[in-house]
Amino acid sequence: MTNDDIMRWLERTADVLHENRTYLTDLDSAIGDADHGINMDRGFSAVRDRFPTMATMDISTRLRTVGSTLVSTVGGAGGPLYGTAYLRAAGVAAGKQELSSADVVAMLEAFLGGIVARGKAQPGEKTMVDALTPALASARQALDEGATLAQITRRAATAAEEGMKATIPMLATKGRASYLGERSIGHQDPGATSSWLILRSLAEACEGK
Repeated sequence: MTNDDIMRWLERTADVLHENRTYLTDLDSAIGDADHGINMDRGFSAVRDRFPTMATMDISTRLRTVGSTLVSTVGGAGGPLYGTAYLRAAGVAAGKQELSSADVVAMLEAFLGGIVARGKAQPGEKTMVDALTPALASARQALDEGATLAQITRRAATAAEEGMKATIPMLATKGRASYLGERSIGHQDPGATSSWLILRSLAEACEGK
C-alpha cells in the first residue's frame, strides 16, 4: 500500500461518511444522541481541509494528522475513539514508505487496539468493536492464506459488514445506547456501521493491488 493508496483511502472515507451522514445519524437517533453521522462528517471534512498540507507527508504523519484532527473536531465518543485508532495505526507505519500486506493487517490490529484501549469495549457489547474484531480476524486469516492485499481488505470489509449486522439483536451494555437497556435490541449500532464504512473505503482503495 503506497502513500497514494493511503490518500485514496482517506479521500474515499471522507466521501463515504459525507454520503452516509444522514444514515448514520438516523441509526444514532434510535439508540444514541442522534449526532454520529454529523460528527463523523464534521471530523472528516476537517481532515479533507488538511489534504493540501498532507501532500508532502509520509504515511505515518498522514495517519497521525487524521487522528489528531478527529480528536479535536469530532464530538461525542467517536472523536477520541477513532482518533486513537488512527494514531495507533500511524505507529505501525512509522518509517515506512509503503505498507506490505502484513503491515496493513498490523495497522488494522493497531486500529482496533486503540479503540479497545480507549473505550474498554469487548465484542458483544454492541459497539464498533463488534465490526472491527471479526474484520481483523478475517484479515489475518486471508494473510495466512497468501491472499492479495485487495483480497485481504475486501474480506475484512465483508466481515465488518457481517459484524455490523450482528449488532442488531444485541443488548447494548456500553456507551450511550446502554442507557436504553432492552430497548436497544433491534437497532444497528452506528459506530459499528461507520467502522464498516471506513473498512469498505480501505478495500476500495486497495482494489487491484
